Amino acid sequence: QVQLVEAGGGLVQAGASLRLSCATSARTSPMYVMGWFRQAPGKDREFVAAISWSGGATRYADSVKGRFSISRDNAKNPVYLQMNSLKVEDTAVYYCAARDTSYSGVYYSRRDDYRYWGQGTQVTVSS
Repeated sequence: QVQLVEAGGGLVQAGASLRLSCATSARTSPMYVMGWFRQAPGKDREFVAAISWSGGATRYADSVKGRFSISRDNAKNPVYLQMNSLKVEDTAVYYCAARDTSYSGVYYSRRDDYRYWGQGTQVTVSS
């Protein structure tokens, strides 16, 4: 069982930046793909970003491409989501997710691909 704990959410104005972090209890073996999803009120949970175990492959939702950046440091265990130029429509609860993999260079973008989830952290962007 992998435990995920998100941190770094908050209330900011449009145009500001936030960095979310996800601490995991995952060990170095097996390898884990990590992803970020978000859920706004009344909407389905949607994909935001994902990163391979190696960190060399990433993928972003079109709505955040160029503004958000996902990164990981396996030696220190956290996964980060740097969010710049935040917009009101970025307001949501952000969830960290993980799944084990046999391949160091793959990532996943579907919600159903992920097995483990954190409790979420609220990000609110005001105009």
